[in-house]
Amino acid sequence: MTTILIIVGAIVLVVLVWLVLTYNGLVRLRNEAQQGESSIDIQLKRRADLIPNLVEAVKGYAAHEQEAFERVTAARAHALEARTLGDKAAADGETRSALGGLLAVAEAYPELRAVESFTLLQTELSDTEDKIAAARRYYNNVVQRYNTKQQSFPASAIAGTFGFAPREFYRIEDDAERDPVKVEIAG
Repeated sequence: MTTILIIVGAIVLVVLVWLVLTYNGLVRLRNEAQQGESSIDIQLKRRADLIPNLVEAVKGYAAHEQEAFERVTAARAHALEARTLGDKAAADGETRSALGGLLAVAEAYPELRAVESFTLLQTELSDTEDKIAAARRYYNNVVQRYNTKQQSFPASAIAGTFGFAPREFYRIEDDAERDPVKVEIAG
């Protein structure tokens, strides 16, 4: 009888340890995903803060390129207003496209490319774009691990019981936003 109680106790202990480890693993991955999304937000905000300076630098040399300035300004406003991950991804694509157009306009003005402040802004923007891409990759990697773990049996039973829900990946939804930027410079 005591042997049976010891075996049952050991089985119960193993199940409890597994439950705790699985639950804690899901919590850790959920928190990593939240941190990853926050990192994306920080880099998107950094880019949004660079945009007004970049627009002002280009305006001094290409004041007649009003459409490019308005497009970048509108994209920045959408980026700052985005709240959901899908909205952030859409605004990110719109901003990248608009910035590509603005930088293409700037390329038409050699005297602008020679200005140190513009070159510094371009370098900062390039660095920020690299950091946004890294933050997106990190976030999507964590989301993939989190979703896989919480959807795999037997962890799915714990995930369902404790309300762990799948997270969405950070992706560009509009196929047109994946295409290269096409810029026509009036002149």
